[in-house]
Amino acid sequence: MANTVVELVFIPAPAVGHIMSTVEMAKVLVNHDQRLSITVLLMSSPYPVPTLTTYTESLFQNTIERIRFIELPQDQTKLDTKARVNSFIDFINSHCKHVRNIVADMINQTGSGRVVGFVVDITCGGMIDVANEFDLPTYVFFTSTAAYLGFNLYIETTCVNQNQDVIELINSEGEIVLPSFVNPVPTKVVRAVSQIDEGLDFLIYSFRQLRKAKGIMINTFLELETHAMKSFPDTNFPHVYPVGPVLNLDGVAGKAEDMDVIRWLDDQPPSSVVVLCFGSMGSFNEVQVKEIARGLEQSGRRFVWSLRRPPHLEQSSEGNADNYDGVLPDGFMERTLGTGKVIGWAPQVSLLAHKAVGGFVSHCGWNSILESLWFGVPTATWPMYAEQQMNAFEMVVELGLAVDLKMDYKIDMFNPSANIVIVTAEEIERGIKGVMEDAEVRAKVKETSKLSRETVAKGGSSYASVDYLVQEIMSNVA
Repeated sequence: MANTVVELVFIPAPAVGHIMSTVEMAKVLVNHDQRLSITVLLMSSPYPVPTLTTYTESLFQNTIERIRFIELPQDQTKLDTKARVNSFIDFINSHCKHVRNIVADMINQTGSGRVVGFVVDITCGGMIDVANEFDLPTYVFFTSTAAYLGFNLYIETTCVNQNQDVIELINSEGEIVLPSFVNPVPTKVVRAVSQIDEGLDFLIYSFRQLRKAKGIMINTFLELETHAMKSFPDTNFPHVYPVGPVLNLDGVAGKAEDMDVIRWLDDQPPSSVVVLCFGSMGSFNEVQVKEIARGLEQSGRRFVWSLRRPPHLEQSSEGNADNYDGVLPDGFMERTLGTGKVIGWAPQVSLLAHKAVGGFVSHCGWNSILESLWFGVPTATWPMYAEQQMNAFEMVVELGLAVDLKMDYKIDMFNPSANIVIVTAEEIERGIKGVMEDAEVRAKVKETSKLSRETVAKGGSSYASVDYLVQEIMSNVA
């Protein structure tokens, strides 16, 4: 058994952040044990997402030892815009037959490594049934926080076991007491999709499937989310492995425009620059763009601002600053010449790693938060969609590792123009000054940065968790 090579099948959700984290988790496992190899099955997104296409294409162009990628065929499954969540489940499950065929071929190939399990995203719960058909264990890779996993568990058990009206509870004005949070959670930061029947149905379906899994790998670490990690039940729930932070730290600037902003940062004083970056889907209307510009000017701080076009416009444009004539206030570029840089796509890891960067205005995607903590850069929270509002609440209120800019800000991913709230220049100015000047938050972030690096090193808690997980996986070898 010492030289036995075994294989895991990874199935991430078709979203950049999920795939990127999944690939990095695959690297962690193969680097931890030379007997492991991994096949990652990739789905195309049901929506046009240029950044996803670019990223997945890059995976096929680069060779990663003992990790291979297979693109799944895509049926012509159309998403029902009136039943968005249930339609997404149907879209994911339409790939089950392709996964079944690929895994059957892997098992039947003479001389191939033995397939010993699946690792799936929580949104790909239907794949657990496919694994069970082959009598293979499944591990779920959860790409968000332990606290958010606990929130979902609470909602599921409250609805299924206690038969309470969860929709009414979530849509009420007030707070919810959750086992995975120390503080009561305001309903205004609860994920929007959890506030509708369809979203609740998806959550219950996902957790019904998740309970069939052998374990849950979660991209966090014990020292960061101690309370949340201790909140999970010891029985009737899969074992939870904190394996993070799992990060892609290879995003070194390389393009000419990337190097231009890095060279500009080289000339700035240490910790003097605030970076504004809102993720692969983070864009604003013209009114909000002008408010951000005003807030930056009023703050008087040096800045790098990743200004993105809406996704439907980015398909025909690189989204660079040169394409924003008429969107920025008149004279803004001239007035901020020398004190700020407006860019399109941002080499975020390279920016956060730079000694000149001292603050980060972020959409609070979990990957971005973990990156900022790794590099010791405090965050001002401006969440946009998915579970980002709860991430912001945890960072500001629970952990004291961020300052609040607009914690309850929300957009509808499927209808970005609906119910837009404008964050004022004054709020933006206050958030920027807070993240650059709050000494207590800055000190806590620096200490957490140290812990985040220690936990994944040999002897650290996440390293030990990965080691235990690998031993369990290898125990599946007959």
